[in-house]
Amino acid sequence: MTRPDPNDPGLLTAAETSLLTDLYELTMAASYHREGMNEPAAFELFVRRLPPRREWLLVAGLGPALGLVSELRFGERELAYLESRGFEAAFLEYLASFRFSGEIDAMPEGTVCFGNEPLVRVTARRIEAQLLETLLLNQVNFQTMAATKAARVVLAAGGGEPGAGQRVIDFSPRRDHGIDAAMKVARSAAIAGCGGTSNVAAAMRYGLEPVGTMAHSYILSFPSEEEAFTAFLRAFPERGVLLVDTYDVEGGVRNAILAAEESRVPLRGIRIDSGDLDALSRRARDLLDRAGMNQATIIASGDLEEGRIADLVAAGAPIDSFGVGTDLGTSRDSPTVNGVYKIVAHADADGIWQGVRKLSLAKETIPGAKQVFRSFGRRGTMSGDVLGAADEDVPGQPLLEKVMRDGEFVAAESLEQLRARAEKSLAALPADLRRPSAEPAVEPYPVELSPQLSALAGAS
Repeated sequence: MTRPDPNDPGLLTAAETSLLTDLYELTMAASYHREGMNEPAAFELFVRRLPPRREWLLVAGLGPALGLVSELRFGERELAYLESRGFEAAFLEYLASFRFSGEIDAMPEGTVCFGNEPLVRVTARRIEAQLLETLLLNQVNFQTMAATKAARVVLAAGGGEPGAGQRVIDFSPRRDHGIDAAMKVARSAAIAGCGGTSNVAAAMRYGLEPVGTMAHSYILSFPSEEEAFTAFLRAFPERGVLLVDTYDVEGGVRNAILAAEESRVPLRGIRIDSGDLDALSRRARDLLDRAGMNQATIIASGDLEEGRIADLVAAGAPIDSFGVGTDLGTSRDSPTVNGVYKIVAHADADGIWQGVRKLSLAKETIPGAKQVFRSFGRRGTMSGDVLGAADEDVPGQPLLEKVMRDGEFVAAESLEQLRARAEKSLAALPADLRRPSAEPAVEPYPVELSPQLSALAGAS
């Protein structure tokens, strides 16, 4: 018989998270420590190229990442493990009192971004900044992927316009890649504007709306569909949304109507999980309206993604909300964001900052700390970004903001604030970038280098 693994209790503790890092981060840090190389340095997290089938990304994951950074500690067990792997005592003594004490500037969650734009900039002692690499990439890459997918679904549900998030429900936890992924997907989807989640743990933690109906197994557990519906309405008269496609959708809708009438309980809605959702939702709407149940909503689910949702919306299908699972939680059509974390500057022995750059083929970097400046047209539509030096005077709205100073949060934001920013960001996208299409935009969004960065990029 398989027994629980006592060595795998689940999520990492705060101390164990200190070892959620690639080994080379620690070996580099140990060498820096041995050589006395712990002067200030600046690192930037950015996405070199947008993922396939993506023309923009919606930033997410910063809040959880900063929480982990602020709590980063090396406990006795972790230090003992590193000692067993050959790390020197002097370095372990340094780690024993490790606390992040630097600065972090970042694009706030809910901001739309593009390729080669820094999402996060860390300025700290070299060892401190180096040790954050894996953790920041782990958090920001995944959650930005999830938020971007959710934002595309939300836009599709609104016919290409933001503000339709209440029509989208996160049904993904059973398809997500583990416990932490399920929690972070629900949070990222909420930032993007989704109106609820089936994940009760996430609803409790993040203050989201828990949403759910029933499974086909519930219907099959009763002698008849109508008896199942009656029992459910009896148990949950305020949450009477019934799954109607176990046998036959039209018959299921009729049975739902009968159960509600006989129970004298309002039918809140029905869910259709399979078949031709356009035709079935129209027939269901007709039956509900004929029964005087105009208030009953129709929820559609079953391997939905933004393309299919957009088609249903364009066809005028009378669907009130969409439950999206696998595609929302895994971003199946484009499942990774390949963010990188690179050193861009460091201070010399005299405290003078020097830009540093990488010249590897197709992986070149531009030296120096950078800022993104965004311009808008008359109607508030984004018109172009300029990537400039952090201290450069460039027209436009600077996107990277102070989020940590001396290792402390500058300000905390609520989920409502993040959602509002995301909705505003998505509304500001040019219309051609808001459509849920795999085809590239006719005019790619312009991201240019400032004169100062152009000169640096051209220098060899």
